Amino acid sequence: MPLNRRKFLKKSAATGAGVAIASAAAAPAAQAAPGTPAKKPAKRYSLTVMGTTDLHGHVFNWDYFKDAEYADKAGNAQGLARISTLVNQVREEKGRCNTLLLDAGDTIQGTPLTYYYAKVDPITAEGGPVHPMAQAMNAIGYDAAALGNHEFNYGIETLRKFEEQLRFPLLGANAVDAKTQKPAFPPYFIKKFRVPGAPPVKVAVLGLTNPGIAIWDKAYVQGKLQFPGLEEQAAKWVPKLRSMGADVVIVSAHSGSSGTSSYGDQVPYVENSAALVAQQVPDIDAILVGHAHVEIPELKVTNTRTGKSVVLSEPLAYAERLSVFDVELVFAKGRWTVESVSSKVLNSNTVADDPKITKLLTDEHAKVVEYVNQVVGRATETLTTVEARYKDAPIIDLITKVQEDVVKAALAGTQHASLPVIAQASPFSRTSEIPAGAVTIRDLSSLYVYDNTLVAKLLTGAQIRAYLEYSAEYFVQTAPDAVVDVEKLTNAGNRPDYNYDYVSGLSYDIDIAQAAGSRIKNLTYGGAALDDAQQFVFAVNNYRANGGGAFPHVASAQELWSESTEIRTRIAEWVTAKGVLDPKDFASVDWKLTRNGTPVF
Repeated sequence: MPLNRRKFLKKSAATGAGVAIASAAAAPAAQAAPGTPAKKPAKRYSLTVMGTTDLHGHVFNWDYFKDAEYADKAGNAQGLARISTLVNQVREEKGRCNTLLLDAGDTIQGTPLTYYYAKVDPITAEGGPVHPMAQAMNAIGYDAAALGNHEFNYGIETLRKFEEQLRFPLLGANAVDAKTQKPAFPPYFIKKFRVPGAPPVKVAVLGLTNPGIAIWDKAYVQGKLQFPGLEEQAAKWVPKLRSMGADVVIVSAHSGSSGTSSYGDQVPYVENSAALVAQQVPDIDAILVGHAHVEIPELKVTNTRTGKSVVLSEPLAYAERLSVFDVELVFAKGRWTVESVSSKVLNSNTVADDPKITKLLTDEHAKVVEYVNQVVGRATETLTTVEARYKDAPIIDLITKVQEDVVKAALAGTQHASLPVIAQASPFSRTSEIPAGAVTIRDLSSLYVYDNTLVAKLLTGAQIRAYLEYSAEYFVQTAPDAVVDVEKLTNAGNRPDYNYDYVSGLSYDIDIAQAAGSRIKNLTYGGAALDDAQQFVFAVNNYRANGGGAFPHVASAQELWSESTEIRTRIAEWVTAKGVLDPKDFASVDWKLTRNGTPVF
């Protein structure tokens, strides 16, 4: 979909240059001591900025995959309905006219609710529905939100429709038109807060998104949008906001604070750069952090040029927390100055759902519950991911089998039809289960929680070997005589489960007693040692195909085929066509963990 420049300019006039006006009560004047001339007290103003991030379609405290109220060991609660109650409490305490509500991105992907309104009853259809996340966020009264990378998962048309349905701007200073290099979304938002007897306090919010979008959603954005680094774009925009008279500058950044990247050197910009922005770019007062799915009540980062402290906060994902920044200002020498900033997080498990949000979205929620509970087949036995991180589990073989079958069918009659097809899959969830008996869409959706699509790449045996070695870095090196604790066996170097891959169609051992890079042993194909020159068609999800996880060779390999149908949908189609889900149709033991040749399990 071409970017609508006229619409953007009109919108940014309403959100960037134009300002919303709020009124505020000034602090009461201090009483002068008797007998002394009354000294005029300094004018002060207290601003409260609230923030959420990585909502990922969570409106209610409901687990669509389990068809039950959400529950975890930590006692967390989820959903915008809870956040709404917290926001109402803060507004009541501080005065709504003294508050700002922001989000740091990843809103319209992540649950069956968001999938349903992107694909089953899409918001892009003529006369289509208003997205439940737009309804909820409008009702709660958000002031602005930054773009997340997952906003692009369903394509630009769906994102633009969602943007159109919002009553607040979607910000992305570093999402630029590939041809003009001008912002494709409003870069910033400015709001004035009235203070009786003093000039208004002018607050600017700069929105920044993640450079990884160029890799992760390459199919949608290549040639249309580009995503330069957060640091350079903040350095460009913050001085502009100050020159426009901003007294306070808040950044909403869909970027973690660790300074690391999951995509290696494929993109010359840091994925998790929020702390670097604070460190390198002067004149920022606070940063609402997103993307990393970690909880940071308050992190103070010193700016290297000014020596001033910048406060960062990241609320836990899925609407489990609300960040609250308290900004204290004083009026002196004709201008407002930020005197202090502090932050904390509020826990959504301390409150009940806001009945206003419950009433607003009950119908949408009920539709999705009905959809995910459709029976598509029967399983002959229970399949689970509980041990899938360290044992070859049949439930993951189901994914690779479906991917192999889809790619083989797609390449039939082409010059590559005679090549062997192998596939990758990751143990996304530690709790997914397909029970014996009736199998529903929600059972299968819980197995494949991401909206990934399928790509076929051409790789050699040598490249596959390197790929497997890289994947095997996921395991912690464990001495042959050490006691094995499965809770400490995986996630070496903090690598997440979704960046560990099975590869089907081959047989291999992973020797975890060896150093990373020398772990793949007895690698065979068709009963013989793998030929480094042998060519394979590699069925791989688009995240991995585009470089997600920085696996070697795959991003640069020749692409033979790709599609836009989600792998999750392909799994449901495969099970529906079979009618019966029997491990003998898809399961095989392709790999095992060893130590010096002795199996770990």
